[in-house]
Amino acid sequence: MSEASTPIARKRPAPKSARRRAREIALQGLYEWLLGGADAATVEGHMREIDGFEKCDRAHFDALLHGCIAEAAVLDAALARHVDRKTAQLSPVEHAVLLIGSYELGHCIDIPYRVAINEAVELAKSFGGTDGHKYVNGVLDKVAADLRPDEVSARRAKQAS
Repeated sequence: MSEASTPIARKRPAPKSARRRAREIALQGLYEWLLGGADAATVEGHMREIDGFEKCDRAHFDALLHGCIAEAAVLDAALARHVDRKTAQLSPVEHAVLLIGSYELGHCIDIPYRVAINEAVELAKSFGGTDGHKYVNGVLDKVAADLRPDEVSARRAKQAS
């Protein structure tokens, strides 16, 4: 069989982790909250009805959704130092992604800061505007330096050597 006649092997995308699903569903919930202003319990109820919810890391979903809503003002203040406009003027998708990334940087110390940033960038690529992921990456890199200075400094020193 010649190369031209061999079937093309199609790679199946890797299955999504339970944590990634939790982030995606939390993002949808935060989007609803940002646009509609419903309380966290109402938003959570809507998100639990989404197909595939049973495959998400429920504890992480709860932490993200409720943590981001409860601490939105604190998270927005951390973001405000590094965004080019008021957070209320950001795209709701990018705003929600930045809330999730900032929350994970501040509260999920078991997640390395680069992983938290990369996961936020992937959310922005999947759900956000064309170049929104670049914006998210730049902002969260600066937020990480504020919230996890020792971890960021150690990584940068290791890369420099």
